[in-house]
Amino acid sequence: MKKIIAILLVTLLLLTACASPASQNDGGSSEAPGQDVKPVVIQIGYENHPGEPLDVAVNEWKRLIEERSNGTMEVQIFPSSQLGSKNDIIDQMLAGDSVITLADGAFYADRGVPDFGIVFGPYLFDSWDEAWTLTESDWWQEQSGKLEAQGLKLVASNWMYGDRHLLTTKPVRTVADLKGMKVRVPNNTIQVKGFEVLGATPTPMALGDVYTALQQGTIDGLENPLPVLYNGKFHEVAKYLTLSQHVKNFTTWISGVQFFDSLTAEQQQILIETGAEAGIYNNNLQDQVNQETLEKFVAEGVEIIEIDLKEFQETAEAFYSFPEFTSIWTEGLYNTVKDSMK
Repeated sequence: MKKIIAILLVTLLLLTACASPASQNDGGSSEAPGQDVKPVVIQIGYENHPGEPLDVAVNEWKRLIEERSNGTMEVQIFPSSQLGSKNDIIDQMLAGDSVITLADGAFYADRGVPDFGIVFGPYLFDSWDEAWTLTESDWWQEQSGKLEAQGLKLVASNWMYGDRHLLTTKPVRTVADLKGMKVRVPNNTIQVKGFEVLGATPTPMALGDVYTALQQGTIDGLENPLPVLYNGKFHEVAKYLTLSQHVKNFTTWISGVQFFDSLTAEQQQILIETGAEAGIYNNNLQDQVNQETLEKFVAEGVEIIEIDLKEFQETAEAFYSFPEFTSIWTEGLYNTVKDSMK
């Protein structure tokens, strides 16, 4: 009996010794799978300030990503250009960093996909429905593929940035009123030429320098969606708001292809699906805020000017025949894009 007990004790000890390391390494313990895996950290950087509709929507996007990913993805938000300029962030993502920023066709045109630039041409769209139809077209998918070849992945394309309007130090009621006026524009060829065709003198400048430039008379005005114009307080020194609607500005969110491909298929799907959902959230906010912002402008002494859009549209048609574009665009691009909106 003593021998049998001894044998049983030895056997029990051997079994315990064998079982212990397995419980630590075979992944079959009671701990949740992936509990020790660090989440993927994504940084989203943009120029807009806290409280603007786009910023509010980005915070909603963050919530959706973190909720759907069950802790495998963490989002850090950097408004007010905290990560640098748009071009700085794009350079970071091309280097493989896990960053996302917003950009549009005008920037993509300068990044090796010239046909994409047409979406920022003046008076291209007659309605927002045309814009959304284009983003779901075969033409859009083709351009997205070309952008991926340049190292940039479109994550979301349905975010309304807003109709772009003019805020100036003297009234603009007709195309003739724009002649020679120095209008601040972002630093890209599409928007520079877009105001040249209307007779203005486009002046590329960082948005942060605009207030002082208006005060000093270095420029006569700027263009942007209503919330950006109001939140920058530019109306304190420029009292004429012309509802020019020269660009229906929808924006897109991009990451680097290298980073996007490092995500699991599930994480990629979460990023894209939540980006589209947050885009709808953003668009609803934009509609509400635009009306509220117009009322604020009026209350603060800004004159609201409505124009004959047809005059501006007809003048802008020459933009699509500029040699600077026709020499680099695919032949018949304007008609191709117009057909893709139908």
